[in-house]
Amino acid sequence: MTLHFILNGEAVSAEAPDGALLLDVVRGLGRTGSKEGCSVGVCGLCTMLVGELPVSSCLYLAAMADGAEVWTVEGLTERDPALLEAFVAEEGMQCGICTPGQVVACYAMGLDEPDADEQEIRRYMSGNLCRCTGYVSVTASVKAYLASR
Repeated sequence: MTLHFILNGEAVSAEAPDGALLLDVVRGLGRTGSKEGCSVGVCGLCTMLVGELPVSSCLYLAAMADGAEVWTVEGLTERDPALLEAFVAEEGMQCGICTPGQVVACYAMGLDEPDADEQEIRRYMSGNLCRCTGYVSVTASVKAYLASR
């Protein structure tokens, strides 16, 4: 099937077999920032926005994005450089594996809960797992981003 959607602000078309996952289609289009980690939707590495909703793109059928607006970490950091600036300033990334999902979730939180306190940040970001930071620096990065808006 041929899918048509807006990817990071640009109209795209992609051929996808029935049952193709959004993660695979988007990576096939060269946007490789989102990664596959767990393949069951719990780690957050593959988080993308469809509309303004964060989704686990490793579970999200690509056909469901036909006609939608899809944003990846690459597009969001170009659209809003304050995202990466906050993560760099607060050292919210260590090895970088989880960073794309964390950044996308942070942007979504800015849309959904822009006045969040630390407890709300931790709850909202709980779907994005990290083995390196202990979440202190990730939480500080999200706080800094929300304060910059």
